[in-house]
Formats: sequence, C-alpha cells, structure tokens
Amino acid sequence: MKKRILSILLATAMTTLMLAGCGQKTAEAEKEVEKAADEIETAVDDAAEESAAPEVEEAEQEAAADEAAATKRDKLIVGFDAEYPPYGFMDESGEYTGFDLEMAAALCELNGWELVKTPINWDSKDMELNSGAIDCVWNGFTINGREDLYTWSMPYVNNSQVILTSKDSGITDFDGLAGKTVGVQAASAALELLQNEEGRKDLADTFGTLQEFPDYNSAFVELQAGSVDAIAMDIGVAQYQINSRDEGYVILEEILKAEQYGVGFKLGNEELCEEINKGLLELLDNGTFDELAKKYEIEDMVCLGE
Repeated sequence: MKKRILSILLATAMTTLMLAGCGQKTAEAEKEVEKAADEIETAVDDAAEESAAPEVEEAEQEAAADEAAATKRDKLIVGFDAEYPPYGFMDESGEYTGFDLEMAAALCELNGWELVKTPINWDSKDMELNSGAIDCVWNGFTINGREDLYTWSMPYVNNSQVILTSKDSGITDFDGLAGKTVGVQAASAALELLQNEEGRKDLADTFGTLQEFPDYNSAFVELQAGSVDAIAMDIGVAQYQINSRDEGYVILEEILKAEQYGVGFKLGNEELCEEINKGLLELLDNGTFDELAKKYEIEDMVCLGE
C-alpha cells in the first residue's frame, strides 16, 4: 500500500511538470492534480482500513466470546403453582417440593445448574414466561389445546380432567351436576375446557354456577363448607387430595377429557427445550423418573418415552 501511494505521488509530480513544460493551461494542470489527490486520499483510506482490520476482527471475536460466556446457562428458573400437589406444593417443613419440582432438581443436578423455584399465580404464567422472569412452566401443565401457544417438551404424564365431589352429595354422574355450583381453578385447563364450544361447554351450561378460584385448596375449603357442590380438576390432584384429606370425597367415573402434561417454554425457545428433553430421557434411563412417580403415587399415569 505504501508503494502504491508513492507511485501516485510520483505520477502526480511528473504530470504536473509535463503539463507545465508543454505549456498547457493552468486549469488543465490543476484538474490533473486534483484527480491525483483524490487517488492519494482513497489509497490512504484503504491503507488505514487494512491496518485496522486485524484489530476490528480481534475486537469482534472478543465480544462474541464475552457474549457466549454471559449466556452460558448456570441456573434454571422454574415457575410453578405452589398449591398444586402432588406436582408442586409446600411441605410441612416449609420447603417447596412435588413430583415436578423434584424432577427439575434432578435434571439441574445432571447439568450442573442451580434450580430457582419460583411460585407464580397460575393466571399470570404467560406474563412471567414472556417477560423472562421464569425460564419455563413446570407444574402439571397441560399441552392439549395449547400446542401453538408455547414450545413444549415431550409429554411425561397422561392426565384426565375429572369431577370430584363429596360422597354424600348425591351426585353420581354428570347429569347430577345440573343446577349445581362447580368450582374450578382460574386459567386452568379444566376452565378452558368448560368454556370452550369444542370442549365441554355443553356440560358447563347445565351448571347453576361455574365458580373460579385462585387455587384448588380454596375450592376444597368451599366444597367442605358446602358452598360448592363439586370441583372440576386434574385427576392426579384429585387423587392426592382424597388420599391426604381422607374426608369422604369421590371422583366421578366419567372423565371430562384425557390430556398430557409437558414443560412449557416461551414460544420459540427450542434450545432450552432440547436440553430439558435430553435431561428427561436421562432421568428415565437412570431410574430417577420412575422412583419419583412411585413416590408421588402417579406411576400408573406416566408416559415419558412412550
């Protein structure tokens, strides 16, 4: 590049001398000089760019390395309903636990991540997920009917939406719900099912009232008090409540709908989804998944790897 600049300078000088010697007009000489000056300026700029290129490339590589280091995952923030046993709840010692949370903990251990358990209001799950406050919703989260709203892990539990009532309610089938008050959790799959024309809105239209609750514990309090006649809910949660409360509840034989659970991610977050899927299969292979299913008495409902 330096040789090129010197060549242009030399050519400029010779041109100027020749023009002067031949007696050409001053304007023409100036025009030739200006042209040569432009060439010199361009050559100098090119030289500067070539000189700076290695530094720019090095800076870009350093920035990319810093970004990769910053985005390397070291924790998993799991959003869950803290009153949704056996999948997520607070135990007698005040610790958050449950089938899903123990699975998440085991998966984080495999990957060397810190598990951050973040209880959320179930009807705020979309806001929490889309804002980045949580990485995923992992807590008895129904895939069916929401396939296009989230990026989903592989299904791991077969679930059913059912109706639970007290044994002395006199309700033995869906016909007995006519005119009754039926409780359901806000923003739940059961509520969506009962409000959807393609779901079981036909059945809900026979109820006296479809009453929403922030969580199922609140619904059970009202059921016990007699202000609610029945509750529409997930069968796993219903079975857990029956086993833990031992207060004479019964699940109607007919189901509202069969469905499956998965881990839900913000739509498009395929990278994290793939990591979770890989971890789930590892937990299945090493026996942890089946051990947890047995511990929480849902071994007859699991479907991971099928």
